Amino acid sequence: MMELPFRTTAVFLMSCSFVSLPLAGRTAAAEKPLHVAIDELVNRAAGDVVLADPSTDAEFMRRIYLDLAGRIPTPAESQQFLSSESAQRRSELIDRLLTGPDYPRRMQELFHVMLMERRGEHEEWTKFLRTAFSKNTPWDQVARAIVRPNADDEATRGAAYFVTSRLVSEGAMAPVDIPGLTRDFGRLLAGVDLRCAQCHDHVSIGDYRQVDFQGLHMVFENVQTRRDVPFPAVAEKVMTKEKEFMSVFIQTARTTSPRVPGAGEIKIATFEKGEEFAVAPDRTKRTPGIPKFSPLGQLADKLASPDNQLFCRNIANRLWFVMMGRGLVEPLDVHHSDNPPSHPELLELLASQFAAHQFDIRWFLRELALTDCYQRSSVSKAEALPAAGLFAMANEKRLSAEQLFWSTLIATGELDSWDGEQVEATIADSDPLTELKEQFLKVFANSPKVPETDFAPTVKAALYLMHDDAVQQLLKPKDGNLVGGLSKIEDAQEIADQLFLQVVSRPPTDSDVADVKELLAGKAGAERSAVIGRIVWALLSSTEYCVNH
Repeated sequence: MMELPFRTTAVFLMSCSFVSLPLAGRTAAAEKPLHVAIDELVNRAAGDVVLADPSTDAEFMRRIYLDLAGRIPTPAESQQFLSSESAQRRSELIDRLLTGPDYPRRMQELFHVMLMERRGEHEEWTKFLRTAFSKNTPWDQVARAIVRPNADDEATRGAAYFVTSRLVSEGAMAPVDIPGLTRDFGRLLAGVDLRCAQCHDHVSIGDYRQVDFQGLHMVFENVQTRRDVPFPAVAEKVMTKEKEFMSVFIQTARTTSPRVPGAGEIKIATFEKGEEFAVAPDRTKRTPGIPKFSPLGQLADKLASPDNQLFCRNIANRLWFVMMGRGLVEPLDVHHSDNPPSHPELLELLASQFAAHQFDIRWFLRELALTDCYQRSSVSKAEALPAAGLFAMANEKRLSAEQLFWSTLIATGELDSWDGEQVEATIADSDPLTELKEQFLKVFANSPKVPETDFAPTVKAALYLMHDDAVQQLLKPKDGNLVGGLSKIEDAQEIADQLFLQVVSRPPTDSDVADVKELLAGKAGAERSAVIGRIVWALLSSTEYCVNH
């Protein structure tokens, strides 16, 4: 990211056949802290490339708030951190955010977008994710709940929405997209996109074979949505035989049992007629039975395991992407031997240590946040920008629609104070703010089924910021909001100080102050308030505000 004067920053927002072996080097703990080992490996791979300087405190503060709290800091939080004289202020802030009230919401919103890709929302699914991150439930347990949800557990039953939301027909005559569910499962939980292996072995990726797709597909063919309960839930039919399939290129019949990405084939257990169920179906109550042999249960246990390399590497790579702005494997869902990680030893270390620490997401994010790699500036010292995959400087990251919404409430002073769940309750009781949130999701989020990875300004977003009445209302002076407060201040320097700290989380530069003074010169009354509102709008529309840098 290049440093630009305020005047020029305002812009319009325009598995597989191979079976995993235990991860190498898995021990109870690393010989040195993970964040230290990460920096050693990243710096070694960078070679002679000039590394960016450490980020300023303001740059780090905004970045970590967005990543762990899903919002920018309030002015009071900014002042508290920037005025701290503690030598450990960065690690103290990391710990405070990881245990703070915003973290479960941030993780719930993040993983919802990651796993559902804007296919819809359900309060039970939201509750499941929020509860899991509030309790810091290990990732393998979260994943197992998603794969084989338990309808009898009120805290986790919403996990079924991952599957039930995909077991729907998208047209009056359209079949349920079981192949799409199969593909999404492989992509999102194992990092392998088997889409092009449905009808034949993948033509360009030797690791992805048709038997892998069909073996996973037959698990979901055996699943149906339950209609006897008012919440998302699935049931399994009794599976008695292997699946027959053939390639469109080679017309020879083949068979397979269920297959787990990264763990191979599952042997089908069969029982005598009438002995197939652990819990028999109750036709009077229309409740399905529970088969003794559960392909979903086998899939859950063998996928979400510390011995499954695909599972461990996928989540380690995705969380690295969240913090560093780029995966070690790109695209995130195309792990295979012909698409190696940019830093193979590093990915192996991340995956093994995450598993060794019982898939503790808070621990893992903390280690990533403590690295010099994460805390580098996004301003390069080199004449030519280094490749993003070297992590020699901080990569700019897209802000989600949720991050933009929460941050805009803070930036405009729409809420007098910020207190986690209390803020959400306030918004839930406010029709204008609820409507504003829905608009942000509609305007700034991707279309359903499109991963949200890159910053992609759109004309729709630009026009929304320019003309939408709800946004413009945030920029009109009133008691308690930013424009109203700044309009009461006479000194342009003080206005600039408060304005830049609240909106872009940093003190203004000399150039910024000069711009503010020039724009306000000779203005008074309503005209002056209107100019302040336009300055706030320009900052909200700037690249500096709209990306996490």
